[in-house]
Amino acid sequence: MSESDMKKFDVCIVGSCNVDLISYVDRTPKIGETIEGKKFEKGFGGKGANQCVQAAKLGGKVAMIGKLGNDIFGKEYLDSLKQLGINTDHVSITDEAATGVAPIIVDKEGQNSIIVILGANLLLNEDDIQKAEDIIRQSKVVVCQLEIRLETVIKTFEIAKKYSVLSILNPAPMSVKLNQNLIKFADVICPNQTEAEILCDFNVETIDDAKKACKKLHELGCRIVIITMGSQGAVVSNEHDQCEHVEIEKCSSVCDSTGAGDSFVGTLALLMAREEKMSLKEQVKRACRVASQSVEKTGTQTSYPTTDELRFNLFG
Repeated sequence: MSESDMKKFDVCIVGSCNVDLISYVDRTPKIGETIEGKKFEKGFGGKGANQCVQAAKLGGKVAMIGKLGNDIFGKEYLDSLKQLGINTDHVSITDEAATGVAPIIVDKEGQNSIIVILGANLLLNEDDIQKAEDIIRQSKVVVCQLEIRLETVIKTFEIAKKYSVLSILNPAPMSVKLNQNLIKFADVICPNQTEAEILCDFNVETIDDAKKACKKLHELGCRIVIITMGSQGAVVSNEHDQCEHVEIEKCSSVCDSTGAGDSFVGTLALLMAREEKMSLKEQVKRACRVASQSVEKTGTQTSYPTTDELRFNLFG
């Protein structure tokens, strides 16, 4: 039995937990304008927890490392993670800040606008990661995003490298002030078009642009690059600098695109953990199909399909 086979967790996610406050409207209001909404929902979100939940709903053995406020949102969130069978040994509660929240507006086309107030997420620090070292060691794949402190991300990847755990960086939300040296710590970087543009300092609108961006990100020190391109699919480049375009099937209907990117990353991480012999292009193609199915339902984590709900065989 290989060391990988003996790992306790498929995926460990280090990242944010936010409560989504979702307003459904016909259109996004203009500055200074008040409009009537159609519906309001409260849900669970945050890029890190979203990715963790998608991997769990697809049957993955997953662990979450994060921080919640000592408030009703935090208590409800922790209960929700536990009900999904997610290991929450290192999801801690703090009195020093409120649980993160994300007011979201979704228009009739399913497009969204989001404000994120990170709160307790920003108190997740290097000491918390050090205490969770054993969880990271026992994982096949570890994933981070940028809704937590950069120092926390770097500490996570340092521990992952120590134990030869595959690390994925989803550089979102992206800041123009991001230290590009951060991407050297990750084995895989997975930005969308906008994030790739900021990292590379040029427009990424076409497939050829994305291939050029992959080359630039390799030069900056990342081994595997995956750039998601919305309806255009994705562009992937492996450790041998072999770059390919991954086309995707068109969605039958877009109801709510909130969290689709996180659905993709959570699925990708699980496939990288479970299907090591599968090609990178095929892993990305299947992750795109899961994310595409998620936009057909409203909500964030509630829209994520389980293995039984998928219209195709995810594994094998």
